[in-house]
Amino acid sequence: MILGVHVSGAGKIYQALTVAKELGCNTMQIFSRSPQRWRDAQLAVEDIEEFNKRQEKLKVKPFFIHIPYLINLASPNPKLYGASIEAYIEDILEADLLHADYIVTHMGSHKETSEEAGVKRLIQALNRILDKTKHTKVGILLENTSGSGSWLGYKFIHQNEVLAAMIDLKRVGLCLDTAHAYLAGYDISTKDGLEDMLDEIEELCGTDMIKLIHLNDAKGELGSHHDRHDHIGKGHIGLSGMKRIINHSKLRNIPMILETPKETENSDKINLALVRKLKN
Repeated sequence: MILGVHVSGAGKIYQALTVAKELGCNTMQIFSRSPQRWRDAQLAVEDIEEFNKRQEKLKVKPFFIHIPYLINLASPNPKLYGASIEAYIEDILEADLLHADYIVTHMGSHKETSEEAGVKRLIQALNRILDKTKHTKVGILLENTSGSGSWLGYKFIHQNEVLAAMIDLKRVGLCLDTAHAYLAGYDISTKDGLEDMLDEIEELCGTDMIKLIHLNDAKGELGSHHDRHDHIGKGHIGLSGMKRIINHSKLRNIPMILETPKETENSDKINLALVRKLKN
């Protein structure tokens, strides 16, 4: 089982690898910089070198970086849109130095213009980013959302439209967030609901495009569009629903990252242990 957690970026970036390994993880996700601010400094060369040394030694792979929340590749605001593209390019170039496999990104907010216009801007932004970083191997994963506000990606036709327009499709894939799917209205707490969602993904995108699963239970009600994660088995997807997801033939071999609440220092350990117990 390829299983890990989102590890805090507090301290030196290379310390995240040690934390992941101590938790028994063989994959992980991090923010490479503050998720709430624009970049104010580059990573030190010596920190990148130490990260690469530890990565080679500890074998925590694949390794995912989540894009900061400020970036909005669907924004109708020209200043924010341009800044988001440039910041994304910088982040991919840095991710390449860290030997990251993928950047995980929300698909952006159209800010009450229209979904069609937002998807069009997102496509243009991603193609520019792919072109400017074509010498790297870092992939981009489109994460589904809960659909709050004007966020794109809460239905898989959005991902379908983006994938169909990519200039370098081999560097683009999907990240399936289980909590977001449930909150967007896919009742994956049931066997039929899970199969229906996977059938939709297969038809629109191909389930082989799923390169990462954010394995989270949902604190909110089905279709509430309120993005709140819960501990494994404690939310509305429930223990049987999470077990079904973990062991599904189309999902069981895909890397899984927990983004469950970190209420205590043992929260990750408890959730990881439960997931391992649920694995057939």
